[in-house]
Amino acid sequence: MDDRVIFHIDVNSAFLSWEAVYNLENGGTEDYREGLFAVGGDVETRHGIILAKSIKTKPYGVTTGEPVVNAIKKCPNLKLLKSHRNIYSQYSHAFINVLKDYSDCIEQFSIDEAFVDMTGTRLLFGEPLDAANMIRQRIRNELGFTVNVGVSSNKLLAKMASDFTKPDKTHTLFPEEVPLKMWPLPVSDLFFVGKNTAQKLNSVGIKTIGDLAHTNKEVLTGLFKKQGEYMWYAANGIDDSLVTPEHPDAKGYSHSTTLPYNVTEKDEAKMVLRTLTERVCERVREDNVKAQTVTVQLRFNDLTRSTHQCTLETPTNITDEIYSYVSKLFDEKWDGTPIRLLGVQASNVTSDDSFRQISLFDNTNYEKLEKLDKALDTINARYGRGSILRASNLKNQKEDS
Repeated sequence: MDDRVIFHIDVNSAFLSWEAVYNLENGGTEDYREGLFAVGGDVETRHGIILAKSIKTKPYGVTTGEPVVNAIKKCPNLKLLKSHRNIYSQYSHAFINVLKDYSDCIEQFSIDEAFVDMTGTRLLFGEPLDAANMIRQRIRNELGFTVNVGVSSNKLLAKMASDFTKPDKTHTLFPEEVPLKMWPLPVSDLFFVGKNTAQKLNSVGIKTIGDLAHTNKEVLTGLFKKQGEYMWYAANGIDDSLVTPEHPDAKGYSHSTTLPYNVTEKDEAKMVLRTLTERVCERVREDNVKAQTVTVQLRFNDLTRSTHQCTLETPTNITDEIYSYVSKLFDEKWDGTPIRLLGVQASNVTSDDSFRQISLFDNTNYEKLEKLDKALDTINARYGRGSILRASNLKNQKEDS
C-alpha cells in the first residue's frame, strides 16, 4: 500500500451547522440541525438558492444549489435562515486552526473542507483511523459542529470516502477497497461528475462507477475529451495530486474566495470576480499605488487549479479597467469545469504618479473613473462596505442575501 496518508475533512451541512452553533452559543434554544431548516436565498421573497440544509430535509429531496422556490415545493414546512458569511469565516478559521495541530501540510479546498497530509504522523497520533477519529471528536467537542473524515492514500479517494454516510463519521477508502466500496455506486456519485455528464454516461450504458472503470479509456476520451481520461483514472482510484498549502504572496494584492457549491454559470462566476476585483483595487488605491500585472486564479472541483495573467501597457488602480482584464482572462482560461474557488491578484505595483500612455482610439474617460472609485472608497470607508454599490453588483447582492 502507498505510504501516503491523506485525510479529507468536510464540515457536515456547514452553513446550517454554523448558524445552529452560533444561535445556541448566543442564547437560542433551537438546534437548526434537528428540524426542517435551510440556509440561503432571501428569507422574505424566497428568491435565490439553497446553500445548506439539514439532514432531515433529505427525505424530501431538497438539494444544495437548487432554487429556494423548488425546495419549498418539495418541503412546504421548510424554514429559511438568512446567511451570515462573517460568522462562517470565523468558524472556518477555527476549524482550520484545529487541523494545524496535526499537520503543517493543509490544503483548504473550500470554506468548509480541507485536505490534510498525515503521512509520517503515526508515532505522534497513532494509526490513521485513530487519528481521524481523534480530530473528528475534538472538533465536535471544542467547536460544537461535526465533520466527516475520509481516509486514504490519495486526495481523490479521501474526498470520496468523506462523502459516505453522514454525519460525524470516519470512513476509509484505500485503493484495495475501491472494488467493494466505490464501484457499486452510481456513476453520478463519482467526485466532479455532474448531472449532465452522468446522464450522458447513462445513455451509453455506463450506470455505475465500476462500469466507468471498466470502459475503454479511449472511448471515454472520444466522448468527453480530457475529462473522459480523468474520469477513467478517478473511477479506478488513481490520483497523484499533492496536498498543496497556499502561502500568501507578499508581492501583490490578492483576494480569493472558496465557494459554497460548484459554480457552473459564467455570469455567476463573473459576479464573484467583480466583487473580488473591487476588494483588491480598494487596497491598491489605499496604498496609493498602481498595478501592471493582473492574475486570475481558479480552483476546480476535480482537484486541479489554474492561473492566468497578463501585463498591462499602463499601470492602473481603476476598478473597471482592472475588471475588464480579469473578465478577459477568465474567458480565455475557463473551459466549463465546475469552479470551487476564484481569486484575483494585482501585482507588479508602481507609484501612483506613473504616466498613462493615451491612444488616439481610446475614448475612455480615465479621470472620471478615478473620481468614481475615490468617491466609492470614501463612502464605504465612512459608512461600511456595502453602504453603496455599483449597479453591476445589485443582482449579486440580492441573490447572496
